[in-house]
Amino acid sequence: MTTASPDQPTSAPFDLGKELRALVLATAPRLFAVARIHPYEDTGESDVEIAAWGMAHEDGRTEVVWPGQRLVLASPERVEAWFSRDVVTAQLVWLAPATAASLGPGLAA
Repeated sequence: MTTASPDQPTSAPFDLGKELRALVLATAPRLFAVARIHPYEDTGESDVEIAAWGMAHEDGRTEVVWPGQRLVLASPERVEAWFSRDVVTAQLVWLAPATAASLGPGLAA
């Protein structure tokens, strides 16, 4: 039988779930919505729609999805150009980086 002396602390057991969640948080892509702004010429007001959702990877590669479509571009700036047409402009709305991860299908806590 082995005992640990008080001056030699025992190490905590390896927690694969904890390490996996930390890895996910450290490598997660940034998420954003693509908002399209439609100005009304006669009133000066605008209407806004969320046209797509995207994620930007650390290397700059950006993926965007909307119903029935998927697009891969070199940068988030190209997404704005892709979704802007005539007087309709696109603006990316960035979500805050994730701060929690869960191994289950429920909300991360």
